[in-house]
Amino acid sequence: MSTGSTAILPIATLDDDAWEDLLSFIEEKRVIPIVGPELLRVDTERGPKLLMDWAAERLATRLNISRSDLPERYTLNDVVCLFLAGRGRREEAYVRLRSVLRDAPFEPPAALRQLASITDFDLFVTTTFDSLLESAINLQRFGGSPSTDVLSYAPNRVVDLPTERDRLSRPLVYHLFGKLSASPTYVISDEDLLEYICSLQNESLVPERLFHELEHNHLLVIGSSFSNWLARLFLRMAKRKRLSDPREVGEVLADDELSADERLIAFLQQVSVRTRIYTGAERFVAELHERWQQRNKGSATSSVSGASPSPLRFVPPSREMPDNAVFVSYAREDLPAVQKIKAGLEASGITTWFDMDRLEAGDDYDRKIRRNIARCAYFVPVISEATESRLEGYFRREWSYAIDRSRNMADGALFILPVSLDGTSPLTAHVPEPFKALRFSDLPAGQVTPEFAQRLAELCKGKAR
Repeated sequence: MSTGSTAILPIATLDDDAWEDLLSFIEEKRVIPIVGPELLRVDTERGPKLLMDWAAERLATRLNISRSDLPERYTLNDVVCLFLAGRGRREEAYVRLRSVLRDAPFEPPAALRQLASITDFDLFVTTTFDSLLESAINLQRFGGSPSTDVLSYAPNRVVDLPTERDRLSRPLVYHLFGKLSASPTYVISDEDLLEYICSLQNESLVPERLFHELEHNHLLVIGSSFSNWLARLFLRMAKRKRLSDPREVGEVLADDELSADERLIAFLQQVSVRTRIYTGAERFVAELHERWQQRNKGSATSSVSGASPSPLRFVPPSREMPDNAVFVSYAREDLPAVQKIKAGLEASGITTWFDMDRLEAGDDYDRKIRRNIARCAYFVPVISEATESRLEGYFRREWSYAIDRSRNMADGALFILPVSLDGTSPLTAHVPEPFKALRFSDLPAGQVTPEFAQRLAELCKGKAR
């Protein structure tokens, strides 16, 4: 990714300097992987096969299309076009394909799991409609818990990143060409792809925050299977300027077939000196993963041998609360401290959950919160200057729900365990009267004390008996 005017060659690997640059950019969270179908190699009943090839075979069967009418190496596009040529209903193809993929028992491929293991990646873009990438991230980072945020684009429903990238609380997968659905809101044919590409170039239909990130970050376009002109168009669309214009960011195209396209290579050599070609999508991910692990292992060793211990790692809560979790109620201004509380409690083996979206609106959201408070192990209201200054807020409704539940408990039964972030006195705090009779624990700025962790761990252990 370093600048230069040297001609690009389709090489099997990057040189050590290029790898060093790439890994440094990844550590700084300045790289976005764009994942394509060549990484979706799954184990089928007839051996390893790319998911889209397998799906094309199954869809042809579901749509009663004869294999003899299809090309030797046919694709989903071939199947759909032949179906439409026989006057089939376009919508039926999407419903049948959803049924095919929904029943597929495939585990995330090794390449996706390797990519998901690189925790410096927080934003992933995929050009496929399946859910294997988010499954890989959930498996590698959250023990299978559905904690990855997922968004998808459609020309008739523009969905953008919810906030700036550096403020994302969870890893996020963005389906640029739509996500599997019973509706025709994802790409399965060349005509679909044309519509999506045209829409993404329309100023009123482009997800602006996402494309700002694509424009200003280095890109890893891995296993895209883009044709010659689609590859050119995609790079131009992502960078939003002439590829020959000076720019600080570049991209690696790691692909199984692009490097054999002499005309594309010649174009990139002449026009886009910031683009590097790597032959082999899965091989690129394997080498990237190995080099990242080696580099990360060295950092971990130096951290252990240094004077200060490594900080506790915050893992975002899953969307759904696990059974017997500790529910943390807080004002949105206290989120950084609450993240520390969760990390500290879970380091002591205490399953902790809080709502991270803070939607604070809607009956469905309210029912979800009430349900979670009704079944959590313990309720921890976080008291602070922020809660003192806000005489209205959804957290106060959560406090009320917790008090309602406690009324059904025996005298002396512990359920509500208030904590204070800044020494706010329970005697003068703007909290419900029942809270004032409880013992407040001081967790300065969210720092979990050994005493509080031990107390809560013993309570949870007793409840589990």
